[in-house]
Amino acid sequence: MHDVVHLTGPVLAGLDDERPEAWVVEGRITYHRPARAASDVVGGWALPGLVDAHCHLGLVAGGAADDGETLAQARAEAAAGVLLVRDCGSPADTRWLQTRDDVPRLVRAGRHLARRRRYLRGLAVEVEPEDLVEAVRKEARAGDGWVKLVADWIDRDAGDLAPAFPPDVVRAAVAAAHAEGARVTAHTFAEATIDHLLDAGIDCLEHATGLQERHIPRLAEARIPIVPTLVNIATFPDIAARGEAKFPRYAAHMRALWARRHERVARAHAAGVPVYAGTDAGSVIAHGRIADEIGELAVAIGPAAAVDAAVWGARAWLGAAGLAEGDPADVVISAGDPRRDVSALQAPLHVFRGGRRVAAAGEADAKA
Repeated sequence: MHDVVHLTGPVLAGLDDERPEAWVVEGRITYHRPARAASDVVGGWALPGLVDAHCHLGLVAGGAADDGETLAQARAEAAAGVLLVRDCGSPADTRWLQTRDDVPRLVRAGRHLARRRRYLRGLAVEVEPEDLVEAVRKEARAGDGWVKLVADWIDRDAGDLAPAFPPDVVRAAVAAAHAEGARVTAHTFAEATIDHLLDAGIDCLEHATGLQERHIPRLAEARIPIVPTLVNIATFPDIAARGEAKFPRYAAHMRALWARRHERVARAHAAGVPVYAGTDAGSVIAHGRIADEIGELAVAIGPAAAVDAAVWGARAWLGAAGLAEGDPADVVISAGDPRRDVSALQAPLHVFRGGRRVAAAGEADAKA
């Protein structure tokens, strides 16, 4: 028999749905007082487990992580309150994580698909345009309903960012994924690439630093989301500095994209474009930084919308449960209301996955 946990609340079942208390019974949420007395009483603001909508479990610089490192990455996400990960490409087969109950629930995208010599070495399946459609079909079957394209990168001959694949090939690749029942998301930094992706019927944009005013109405009308990964975009000035001597146009371009990062997200959000929180953790960005990403989003769209981008909105987008009656008790407890002060998510007091307590940043700090 499972223990009964009393969440003394407030319980944030939705962005604007605040309940006074709840209970965890048999690993699920109920708002009806159970007959059995609670064996554990937990205070604090309760909300659904956070979502990292752009994360790379099983990835390290140069390729695939071993199982021990992959598990450590997943546990770091859980300790930060992340209980649902949309993995946006990994060279490791991480399906075994889906059998565990002490790490985030995982939605996989298979491996990145990139143009040869147009991405970070060792991370992607690298193909030429004539092979992209078949590679998309393969990854659509290997993932959990998502395919990830690396749609642009630096073109060393041009000395700047440029689309990686011709527009007609991108259209055929997206159509092939849709025929397999998968959605397609794309890494994109450059402005022109977004036009090609929208023409192709893309389902999501990662980073989207090249977003222009002309793109926003199309995104809003089709409800195509962006995942800005602002903690990753914060690295652009360093990337520019490293490339300055050899690629000055590219360096200037990257700095310009970085400079308008918050304005770009704010304008898209104000127009009705869905925005979701993702860190791009893996290799360059450390795991467990979702609170930092929410903080960056809050600068652009305000604290309540930023939390929604990592909680209720993101869960609804991915078809995941929240904290409705009978939902799995994937719960994060914070010391304050994150809708008013997102720093409350920096060190969760408690994290429950399916009603089972997992290590949280706040608990680790208390033991230190």
